[in-house]
Amino acid sequence: MTKQNAVISALGGYTPDTILDNKMLEKMVDTSDEWITSRTGIKERRILSDSTLATSDMAAFAIKNLLDNSGVAPEEIECLILATSTPDHILTPTASLVCEKAGLKNAWGFDFNAACSGFLFALSTGAAFIESRRHKKVLVVGADQMSAIVNYEDRNTCVLFGDGAGAVLLEPANEGEGVIDSIFKTDGSGTQFLSVPAGGSLYPASEETIAGKKHFVHQDGKTVFKNAINGMSSTSSAIMERNNLDADAVDWIIPHQANLRIIQAVSDRLKFPIEKVKINIQKYGNTTAATIPLCLWDFKDDFKPGENIVLTAFGAGFTWGSTYLKWGTLRKAN
Repeated sequence: MTKQNAVISALGGYTPDTILDNKMLEKMVDTSDEWITSRTGIKERRILSDSTLATSDMAAFAIKNLLDNSGVAPEEIECLILATSTPDHILTPTASLVCEKAGLKNAWGFDFNAACSGFLFALSTGAAFIESRRHKKVLVVGADQMSAIVNYEDRNTCVLFGDGAGAVLLEPANEGEGVIDSIFKTDGSGTQFLSVPAGGSLYPASEETIAGKKHFVHQDGKTVFKNAINGMSSTSSAIMERNNLDADAVDWIIPHQANLRIIQAVSDRLKFPIEKVKINIQKYGNTTAATIPLCLWDFKDDFKPGENIVLTAFGAGFTWGSTYLKWGTLRKAN
């Protein structure tokens, strides 16, 4: 039996209407538009300002966008994998709520937390369901409401993050297309450098954790910056070498959108032209698990069947890795 690859056959995305730009942040913390732009490349980010909505709603909106664009019926979806670090609740899978809100009546689903690497890890997991012939239609969604866990009094973190969701549909691929290979890494010693310290079983919510602002993102920016460059460049280089690809053979690199300087440094390390690196961090900021699917959604018209694409990410944990795929033909609604 020949190997059955999984191909991305449809895309969807959602970002909230509310925009938080750098000028607005100047009024909230000791910062400036010039400082934020020069150090991160971010000009604005989208914020889910409706208090009645949460991560599950953004994920459902992205899925509905995908289904509308592709003509696939919600009943056809067999499995949903939701990559998120901001679940609606600690206990009860957010994927269950997403299935309900998106009308996925025949799908089972589960949450997947690998922070900013979550979408890539989930994509590989979803591809395995297709490769094993267990399922024929698997949705992989990256969605995060980072505004819910960001301290807007901390200028070092509040300037970085935004909210959003991106979705891809995986189906059996035609020959010569689809997800080809992945290299993933984890290093638990990095946990101390990027985390939300409290709210889990180690430090349950208490007056002390709330007073200490331990339910917000805490980050050692310099350590994360250095490790992100090393991690994404090393796994991207390794996956290209393993698949006999040089920089000329790769059509696009789609990196996690954490910081423009990180993206530029990875491009330099790989000796890869920045013109072939997809970047939208300037308008969304870091949406964690949503950055790569939102890039795919934003730039879908640029990709042509058969093109070689490398996806790469780095996140809390530490977690990092790269995926190599050949682009296929996207479904279109009749």
